[in-house]
Amino acid sequence: MTDADDELRGELRDQLVAALQRVPETAGRELTLTALSGGITNRNYLITPAGQPERYVIRLAGNDTHLLGISREVEHAATVAAAGVGIGPEVTAFIRPEGYLVTRFIVGEPVSLEQVHEPATLRRVADSIRRIHGGPAIPGLFVPLRIVEAYLALATSRGVAQPAAWDEAHAVGRRIERALLEAPLDLRPSHNDLLNANFIDDGERIRIVDWEYAGMGDPFFDLGNFSVNHDLTPDEDAILLEAYEGEVRPSRLARLALMRIVSDFREAMWGVLQQGISTLDVDFVEYADEHFERLLTNGRGLGFEVQLHEAAGG
Repeated sequence: MTDADDELRGELRDQLVAALQRVPETAGRELTLTALSGGITNRNYLITPAGQPERYVIRLAGNDTHLLGISREVEHAATVAAAGVGIGPEVTAFIRPEGYLVTRFIVGEPVSLEQVHEPATLRRVADSIRRIHGGPAIPGLFVPLRIVEAYLALATSRGVAQPAAWDEAHAVGRRIERALLEAPLDLRPSHNDLLNANFIDDGERIRIVDWEYAGMGDPFFDLGNFSVNHDLTPDEDAILLEAYEGEVRPSRLARLALMRIVSDFREAMWGVLQQGISTLDVDFVEYADEHFERLLTNGRGLGFEVQLHEAAGG
């Protein structure tokens, strides 16, 4: 094995060597491993086997990611389901008991922040999201307002102070929850972490990777999460929604807007919990505060009251 990554040393290197010998596509071959850039909770390596054109990616979970509500078994099942509808990467192997996910490398181009705001790209993203939501059920639930409550309990049990914004944010979240229960939607398989860094344009459609937060949930969380992550304007939200549903109904646009707030709540509390478990050199206090600030700004005032009323009307 040729080691192209300085971080692959000693025990970790030996673990990967042993694990990849149990995968038919990589067993017995000279392998080159190259670190891929990506998220902050996992490590991903590109695998290039000597003598064959196919390349693969192996994904190693970060420490204590189960505390973030992540199940590697659910991630595996969700990735398989997403591949089945032509959106996720093809799963080559799921190596147990280590929990390493090996997928076929997707050949394509990244989707930039600038591209995300183009109407054509918004329509392609909507198509990919719709394919996911129309796919088979996956194990696991994603209920963001229960997740933030769990994050708080875990964070405080590790010595993190309850955020000053918690009470107001939680009250906003409960009001949103009550409004959406007036117009319930069937749970659909959802990605729940739609960052453009997780998009790959393969020339035919926008593919999506990183399914660790996937679960059955309100499909509008994906729309709101994508929207707020990329600072979409109301006009861009309308383009996204029309491409997703074929029309723009005020009640659905309001639901999308409310899910932007819920997404920020999940993200803020993710940052709070990371303060108690992460060893990375990241300012998670600032990260959480930024999301709380935007959440509270959007959860106050007449516009928020209108959105609650319209969303509850179905």
